Amino acid sequence: MQHLQWPAMAATLLSAWLVAAQSKLHRQVGFWIFLLSNALWIGWGWHDHAWALIVLQVGLAFLNIRGVAKNERS
Repeated sequence: MQHLQWPAMAATLLSAWLVAAQSKLHRQVGFWIFLLSNALWIGWGWHDHAWALIVLQVGLAFLNIRGVAKNERS
């Protein structure tokens, strides 16, 4: 479980880059990768009992779901 933090970090950085793109497709992929990173961070946080991190990631996941929906409508 300790090794989850590195892919989670990489996925977070990549998704932030993609969400800022002009392309609707790139933004869509970015939001989905953000959701993957949320799941990875939750897994790591659960293992390390980092409850604030888990709550943060759940909140960010809701925002990313909203981003997916808004991006599809645009």
